[in-house]
Amino acid sequence: MLVVENDPESRRIVTKVLALEGYETLEAPDGRSAIALARQAHPDLIIMDLAMPELDGWEASRRLKADPKSADIPIIALTAFAMREDEERARKAGCDGYLSKPCRPQTIRATVRNFLAPR
Repeated sequence: MLVVENDPESRRIVTKVLALEGYETLEAPDGRSAIALARQAHPDLIIMDLAMPELDGWEASRRLKADPKSADIPIIALTAFAMREDEERARKAGCDGYLSKPCRPQTIRATVRNFLAPR
């Protein structure tokens, strides 16, 4: 699983929640690193912050979904953008799921389980 978040504390929290469930995680601080890691490691799932400097999660998601090598990787947006139109925009960018910050650990766990169960 790949956790993409530019804020180190937020990234640590999400990674810890997932580690407690037994998931192995990779971490990326920005969209460029996320794309490189996703292409290299092909994780089962990506949790993507949308608001990051340089290459944001919107564009990173678009690029990952446009690439046949990574198009099948589910992407869950985890973002402070919490308006209904933000979720629609995230889905149009290629995100398969959407969580708004702040997000409770049990919600993260349940969402991840839902995406990984059918695989």
